[in-house]
Amino acid sequence: MTHTINIEGVKLYAYHGCLPEETKVGAEYIVDVNLEYDFTEAAKTDDLTKTIDYCTVFNICKHEMAIPSKLIEHVCQRIFDSVLKTFPNLIHTKVTIIKLLPPMNGPVDKVSVSISN
Repeated sequence: MTHTINIEGVKLYAYHGCLPEETKVGAEYIVDVNLEYDFTEAAKTDDLTKTIDYCTVFNICKHEMAIPSKLIEHVCQRIFDSVLKTFPNLIHTKVTIIKLLPPMNGPVDKVSVSISN
């Protein structure tokens, strides 16, 4: 049996990028976190302590996104590492960061990076 929690569409404004204007003006980002683990006990008992607290995951994303970085790859790795450290019983984890309207030499809606195990 597979148990998955998907926390998707975490919208945050942050200041990541290699161009000077990116770190001054900032941009909109979306973070998705997909977590697989055994939550049988939580499903049976209705006990929050037996599952993953969505607010904790949101706060990890918010905290790491608030630290400016040149690369969203670096931010993604920090979120991934922090989630794994906070919830060591995870079977599979995937973190995706989407940067909306990146500054490119043409029209691009978004770019994204993902890390999973």
